Amino acid sequence: MSSRNPFSNQRPLWGDWLVLACALIVVAFTFYRFWQNETAGKLVIRQGDRVFASYSLDQDRTLDIHGPLGNSRVEIAHGKVRFSSAPCTNQYCVHHGWLSKVGQVAICLPNQVSLELIGAKRPYDSLNY
Repeated sequence: MSSRNPFSNQRPLWGDWLVLACALIVVAFTFYRFWQNETAGKLVIRQGDRVFASYSLDQDRTLDIHGPLGNSRVEIAHGKVRFSSAPCTNQYCVHHGWLSKVGQVAICLPNQVSLELIGAKRPYDSLNY
């Protein structure tokens, strides 16, 4: 019995190249269509299950939002936003850093405060699709 692969010496046929070209076109179109890199213009702050406030990113401002654990400090500067301090122990929200693109979110779950950046249109979101 031969252990040689019968397909090892075959070269790709024109149909193989056609399938590869079509797949590349589909991937390029999908990337262009669904990948958004738009700069955000507005910040929505949620506290618990309600909208706390909405702010334009065209300002420099520091906000203190009171939650169950204490105050979360939010900083808006130069079209970006971040948690600058939070009362939670792990500080994941603070380490998340600056947000500037549409659809980006930072959440301080223990203190029930979230930041979401929005723009002219909502980006594609695979979790909510």
